[in-house]
Parts: sequence; C-alpha cells; structure tokens
Amino acid sequence: MKGLRMVRKERNLNQLKVAMDLNISREALSYYENGKREPSLAMLNKLSAYFNVSIDFLINGEEFKKK
Repeated sequence: MKGLRMVRKERNLNQLKVAMDLNISREALSYYENGKREPSLAMLNKLSAYFNVSIDFLINGEEFKKK
C-alpha cells in the first residue's frame, strides 16, 4: 500500500485523524500502510473516497496505466 502513506503525508494528516474519520483503529491503518494487513474491498473503497484517489493509487502509488 505504497500510495496510502504517500497521500496521507502529502495532505499533512496523521494516522490518528484518518483512523478516527474512517472509524478504524490507528493500529489497523498502520498495518495497512506497512503491509502487515490487507484492507477489505469495502475499506479500500472508503480509503479511496476519503482521499479522492483511485484504489490503484492507494496500492501502487501511481495511477493505472494501460500497457
């Protein structure tokens, strides 16, 4: 989840603020960012809507590109 941490830091948000807004624990968000836990599809959708970025960006740190 390269893009998750990147977009959070770009917007100067701390883990606690994002976690509270999404009604999850700060630890869960940390696990998502560090790759220790994979978010469900529903959580990916919430994160995508919260940050207004694609799920591809959250996972890869870049937008999807056709080859």
